[in-house]
Amino acid sequence: MSKRLLVEQKHTKAGIEFIKEGLEEFGIEKKQTIKTMLLVEEVLVKLREHAKDPDENICIILNKRFGRVYVNLSLRGEKFQFIYGHTIEEVLDQENDDLQSAQEKEEKIIRDVLLKANEERLRYKNKNNMNLVEITVQKNPHAMVLHTMLALIAAIVIGVLMKVFVPSGVNEALNNTIFTSISTMFLNALKMIVGPVVFFSIACCISQFGDLKEAGRIGGKIMGFYLLTTVLAILTATGVFELLKPGNPELAAKLAGDAAAVSVSDVSISIKDTIVGIIPANFVKPFLDSNMMQLIFLAVLIGIALEKIGEHSRLLKDIFEACNDLFLKITVMLVRFIPVATFCSIVSVVLKTGPDVLLSMLAMLGTFAVGIVAMIIVYCILLGVIGRLNPIPFLKKYNPTMLQVFGMASSNAAIIVNMDACENKLGISKKIYSLSIPLGATVNMDGTCIYLVIFGMALARVFGVDINGGMMLSMFFSVFVLSVGAPGVPGAGLVCLSVLLTQLNVPLAGIGLVMGLDSLLGMMRAMSNSLGDVTASLIVAKSEKKLDMEKYMS
Repeated sequence: MSKRLLVEQKHTKAGIEFIKEGLEEFGIEKKQTIKTMLLVEEVLVKLREHAKDPDENICIILNKRFGRVYVNLSLRGEKFQFIYGHTIEEVLDQENDDLQSAQEKEEKIIRDVLLKANEERLRYKNKNNMNLVEITVQKNPHAMVLHTMLALIAAIVIGVLMKVFVPSGVNEALNNTIFTSISTMFLNALKMIVGPVVFFSIACCISQFGDLKEAGRIGGKIMGFYLLTTVLAILTATGVFELLKPGNPELAAKLAGDAAAVSVSDVSISIKDTIVGIIPANFVKPFLDSNMMQLIFLAVLIGIALEKIGEHSRLLKDIFEACNDLFLKITVMLVRFIPVATFCSIVSVVLKTGPDVLLSMLAMLGTFAVGIVAMIIVYCILLGVIGRLNPIPFLKKYNPTMLQVFGMASSNAAIIVNMDACENKLGISKKIYSLSIPLGATVNMDGTCIYLVIFGMALARVFGVDINGGMMLSMFFSVFVLSVGAPGVPGAGLVCLSVLLTQLNVPLAGIGLVMGLDSLLGMMRAMSNSLGDVTASLIVAKSEKKLDMEKYMS
């Protein structure tokens, strides 16, 4: 939708009124309309000051495309410095010797301060002696979701076309050289940043609690809820498997030895080792290994100690908060590349997956999807019964974030977008989500539980392994420990599944049936894991009276 108007420079009030009416028609709220009108007035003054012809009309265009609303203003004139200074302080210190009065100087400084304060909303360029200014009124809140969906669809279409029409050797070369490389670079960048994000976020959160009893109470509620949902996920997955019974025994003879690519030697399912491993041998190793449990231990320890060091406490808190803001900003920058990473990841999945394997996987994949949906229903019931909350606003507001997490395929990488959804969409206090989200990305792996139970039992059925009562109990225990100890990064589920199959005496050749679609399965696991983290954050925030109900229900 677009509106256009030409107005004389001396009659710009008509243009301002035109913009005001247009913004109201586009459904822009009154507060935002007023801010935009003030900005338009100052931009018009700037354009008139540098106009080539005082009688030439100003062109005003009001646009609304894909949820984004913006105003374009253009007038012929020489190129000029649209905004002075890199900071507002530099703007205030500027020299204005060309002005004839102190009043004009004051007005110009106020105008430049206003423009500088709104710099992110403004774009200026001079093209063919035409000064052009674009003012962003409203960004598309679903822009990232739309881009990710388009990338997803395009990846499937292009991947299928390449699979059909391009020689397999070329596809393999392109996949190894381009698609896999880009996906790996993106995931490496996220893994690089997730350690500092978790550490500084939790340390800052703990240091904000004046009463450590409050921190212990909130942390206890969060962990209790995570343990509850883990057990419910295992039971839900078992019920779904018994209902649908996926796993065709005829596949056993067709499976190749791709499982050799998966190593199980470094994975332990010992509770004792998991508990002992929480405490690191040195301060640096947890960051180098991205060991989330050890990082959380360090963050909690330092957060508590920050309150007990007297005069240096405030200084260190400021440094930690600055570091937290820094790494969050870096993550926001990286997240912008999600559509590109999603495209490359999905194309890679399509190219690596043969039609026979894909058809064989459909029953298991469908059962897994049903398990995920069933767990979403469980979350909604928990919200209603325990949290006394209507789950509809939650599902509606968190839906765009779910798609972003799906594209990331990593619970750890999703920490930032989940925190943003908690604060800006759901109204959860920072005291809650800055502890619950990083902690959940480490210990709350409901999607991984569903994945391990369904694929473990399905592959056991494929190879004719009977899971009796005692073995079932052992499997439940193993799934529980593996889900808590599994890192929230892509590929971890495949390694955990290999451990479970070994314990169930299922040939590791079964991994070959899963390996081709592990990227897609990882996306679904990450989505379910994150959904559980945010559900817990909502329920705990409600119980602690730290949930903005007005924002949640709006």
